[in-house]
Amino acid sequence: MEARVRALETVLTEKGLIDPAAIDAIVETYETKVGPRNGAQVVARAWVDADFADWLKRDATAAIASLGFTGRQGEHMRAVFNTGDTHNLVVCTLCSCYPWSVLGLPPVWYKAPAYRSRAVMDPRGVLAEFDVVLPETTKIRVWDSTAELRYLVIPQRPVGTDDMDVEQLMQLVTRDSMIGTGLALSPSARQK
Repeated sequence: MEARVRALETVLTEKGLIDPAAIDAIVETYETKVGPRNGAQVVARAWVDADFADWLKRDATAAIASLGFTGRQGEHMRAVFNTGDTHNLVVCTLCSCYPWSVLGLPPVWYKAPAYRSRAVMDPRGVLAEFDVVLPETTKIRVWDSTAELRYLVIPQRPVGTDDMDVEQLMQLVTRDSMIGTGLALSPSARQK
């Protein structure tokens, strides 16, 4: 696949249809400026700073923007917090609305019709397919993302992380945990 992409890029460059510098700038943007590392920073900050977590609950757009994460697909955000009895799951039933500024580009499965329909009808079954098996007593809330409002799940902070700083905690936050199809990693799982 990588060889095909390189070959296509070479052909398009030789024909003058793309500028390699523009491609490099786009790749660099998605590797370093937008993406799940931004969301992981938001989550880790909420875990260590109760005032920030409260702000995130009240006005996620402003709280996230305070960390410098703004722009396309992240203009209107709501943070939903997992608790001991509630798990949140995000889907876009109409298309693939997704908060690019904090999660980057959406995974292929997020855009698939099967996920978009089944997440609403059978969220527990969908979560099981992602190896997230929750107790029957756990309430699952499904949030339908739209062009006007996008969601960020704040997973529960893993136990045994009291002495960890924001940088260390960020390593425990996955893209899937911020969509709700995963959980934050335990410190021992991260070390494997």
